[in-house]
Amino acid sequence: MAEDYSPLARAIMMEELSHGDVGVTASLFVSNFTFGFAALCEDPEIRAWAREYCEDTEGRLVGCWAITEPDHGSDWWFGAEAASADGKCAPSLRAVRKGDEYVLNGQKSAWVSNGTIATHALLNVSLDPKRGMQGTGVAVLPLDLPGISRGKPLDKMGMRALNQGEIIFEDVKIPRKYMVVEDPSIASVVIETTLNHGNMGVGMAFTGLAQAALDEAVAYAKDRVQGGVPIFEHKNVKLKLFRMYTLVEASRAYLRRIAAYNAATPPLGSTPHARSIKIFSTETALQVASEAVQIFGGIGLSKESLIEKLFRDARAGTIADGDNEALALVGARYL
Repeated sequence: MAEDYSPLARAIMMEELSHGDVGVTASLFVSNFTFGFAALCEDPEIRAWAREYCEDTEGRLVGCWAITEPDHGSDWWFGAEAASADGKCAPSLRAVRKGDEYVLNGQKSAWVSNGTIATHALLNVSLDPKRGMQGTGVAVLPLDLPGISRGKPLDKMGMRALNQGEIIFEDVKIPRKYMVVEDPSIASVVIETTLNHGNMGVGMAFTGLAQAALDEAVAYAKDRVQGGVPIFEHKNVKLKLFRMYTLVEASRAYLRRIAAYNAATPPLGSTPHARSIKIFSTETALQVASEAVQIFGGIGLSKESLIEKLFRDARAGTIADGDNEALALVGARYL
């Protein structure tokens, strides 16, 4: 089994799923975060969630990574910088310890993937507000506890198949064992590791989307006749398509190289490489999808056309899982 689920096999699986729908792939991918983390915990109750998830064949258990907040999105990625230690940067979701319990109050934003359908969450909280983003912890918990409520699913432009929505915590009591990372210095490493994992997944997903956009454009160019010949025979279309092909192949090759390297160097792998493939793959997907719309012409703007959907999904990728410019600033620290 371990040999079958190699870094290459994982990349191929993610690419192929995203060739069908990147939103569905993202939902499945982020669902694993919570239960993968639970599997690493020593507590029998928490570890049991991971086993139940693996044995679930009906989709009853769904995870989410509840980190983003209405006023703290990319702030989480800058947590290691000195300026982030200011109390003004502290996350709004606070966890206050009272004996053997923590009491949670605050809100996660409408951008939490699987937010309104998740049964369990990997949850980032503020433990020491005076330390800002350097005073955080990580909890794993079920989302059916008293005091937890949800917002409505987010109505957005792209990746509409991916459920996203806010989660609200009002005097939510959790046993101390659910706060699986109580040391803020460890929490910062956990955030970086999780984001690296997420960025790699996004790279795989949007490489698959880029391939889908290229395939649609090639098929349409060979079918659409203009000037008495398929537009594929027009030199400007051929040049455009080959440039798109080159970008997709570059994204795939770069992605698989980093996937192999990061799998061989746990737990973090290479942070700048993870950031760069997320940026490169999503910008590649956006460029390829945009060029595909141009090849389709007017029909590419119609909602009857798949390429219109792929373009909207691609546009979402440059913001999802960290704004590309923010991620680039974080990655540049390693140069």
